[in-house]
Amino acid sequence: MTTDFKDSIQTVLGSISPSEIGRTLTHEHLHVTFVAYWRKPNDEYRGIIDTPITMKNLKFLKHFPYSVKANLDMRDEADAVIEELEIFKQNGGTCIVDVTPVDIGRDIQILADYSKKTGVHIVGGTGYYLCTSMPTKLNTMTEEEIVTEMKSDLTEGADGTNIKCGVIGEVGCSWPVHPNEQKVLCASGIAQSELGCPVIIHPGISIIDPLMAPIDHLRVFQEAGGVARHTVMSHVDRCCPTVETALEFAKHGCYLEYDFFGLENSYYEIKPGMMEYISDAQRINIIKGLVDEGYADQVLISHDVHAKHQLLKYGGHGYSHILENVVPKMLLKGISQDNIDRILIDNPRSWLTYY
Repeated sequence: MTTDFKDSIQTVLGSISPSEIGRTLTHEHLHVTFVAYWRKPNDEYRGIIDTPITMKNLKFLKHFPYSVKANLDMRDEADAVIEELEIFKQNGGTCIVDVTPVDIGRDIQILADYSKKTGVHIVGGTGYYLCTSMPTKLNTMTEEEIVTEMKSDLTEGADGTNIKCGVIGEVGCSWPVHPNEQKVLCASGIAQSELGCPVIIHPGISIIDPLMAPIDHLRVFQEAGGVARHTVMSHVDRCCPTVETALEFAKHGCYLEYDFFGLENSYYEIKPGMMEYISDAQRINIIKGLVDEGYADQVLISHDVHAKHQLLKYGGHGYSHILENVVPKMLLKGISQDNIDRILIDNPRSWLTYY
């Protein structure tokens, strides 16, 4: 089953032709709160839990970003986000996919306002994030009810408006998957099969085998009707941290999204001891390995900006880091401009287009 959106991309300002977007970031957050994922810091740092961000605590923030509550809520940073969107556009950016589900602060009207003010195309997301932030109604909702809700956001309008979402996700999955997360994951597959819309999945982390969680998520999603070729597995930085693991996962047919560009701190506060961040240089090397082996049409890249310390205002890398700093290094590493354009333009167009 298809919709009237077939062969088009659904932005917060309406349907557009795929040809209308160029360089695109496929995994960002413009209006979001991650306060539900706050982590209590060590006792010696207890005094900065509720303090504003200052130069004095910025060093601490860069290592423990989830320990300062003010850092985890970007909903009061409209001016900073608008300024960054304008810089992104000046650098040749045209479109950003905001994958903020409703349970972590999505406000589709604000996204539309940002788009109108800056001229940047914005695609909004529907669905739910991880069980930690899901509303209690998910305990009793059925898959069918979740499908109905998603389809309404995509075809009628979200958050009490007539502004439509254009993607399902990011669909949050833990490991092992929580029952409510599994319902949303299955509902996403069903909704995609009925509407032909794009989907993006947030994978859990397995300490036994980094590929175990994303492969299982994709299996469950496909068994519900989802299509790998129109689906993104985000955060593969942490489940495909080598060329070998990336090539193994690429065989499953979905998009591999390296979306932690700009995050150079190897310590991962959310899961201490379970995983480490790779560097931008390593990300580029892995992407070159994928390109060299013929998987360029399955690669997407982004920053996953979701906290204040990542904004330029607070000394972060911002939304233009890829265009300003990463692309030149990709060229130096031997990735051709044609393949860079494929990753930043062609692949996002293909993924976001209703089929």
